[in-house]
Amino acid sequence: MRIIRTTQALRTWQRRHDPLRGSIGLVPTMGALHGGHRALIRHARRTCGTVVVSIFVNPLQFGPAEDYRRYPRDLSRDLACCREENVDLVFLPKAETLYPHDFQTTVAVGALSQRWEGEHRPTHFQGVTTVVTKLLNLVRPDRAFLGQKDYQQYCVIRQLVKDLDLDLRITLCPTVRDADGFALSSRNRYVTNTQRQRALALYQALAAGKQAIAGGTRRADLVEKKMVKVLDAGHGLAIDYLRCCDARSLEPLTRLRGTVVLLGAIRVGGVRFIDNLIVRIR
Repeated sequence: MRIIRTTQALRTWQRRHDPLRGSIGLVPTMGALHGGHRALIRHARRTCGTVVVSIFVNPLQFGPAEDYRRYPRDLSRDLACCREENVDLVFLPKAETLYPHDFQTTVAVGALSQRWEGEHRPTHFQGVTTVVTKLLNLVRPDRAFLGQKDYQQYCVIRQLVKDLDLDLRITLCPTVRDADGFALSSRNRYVTNTQRQRALALYQALAAGKQAIAGGTRRADLVEKKMVKVLDAGHGLAIDYLRCCDARSLEPLTRLRGTVVLLGAIRVGGVRFIDNLIVRIR
């Protein structure tokens, strides 16, 4: 496994990449790797000849009051994980490498990034799309692999790739969950057991919404009331949003048809949790 820390070295590697080694698959991460990241890497390994993992805690996607400084970091464990998963290359830049002192350019997607997470974290997606554009430009992957856990992020990056005519395929991989349904996340490392138990109500609410749709409910307001009722049964939960949306545009729906995504975000104490479920209505 090769480790590259500079953009110049990465460009050199990319230019010298042997096409006979097959397509390049990129798994972009912020480190603190867990089972969800392993699933992404394994998916890339099955479908691409060369697997690249980027590890970079991106300061641009954190707001002033967010957890950039205390975001979990465990490089030795991350590199061990990459070796175990047979990753070919790890790109491990410093912040000043991607954002030198005279850095001035950002990349932004419009309406798709302004609601839901964008409303609660106004600068977040601009930071995401800026760093992803840089990573795609440097690595030049044939495919990039993203987790469903951050579904809106996937939609925003897919729109970015479409709008800028970038020559790659974005692959969405299912959320990896614990046995009780709790979605794996790097931030789970600093969640207490009490917070985790309370936050599990978000998945239970989404599952109740999915069950209501499977039972024939097609009015979005009735499904949303069902989900809110599950959350209201818990204690210490604040709902940021809990909505039925079109799976491509993320526009809120009144009547459910086609492919629907149930999006939710809650706060337990000072910790914020997001999750989603995709429902296909025949």
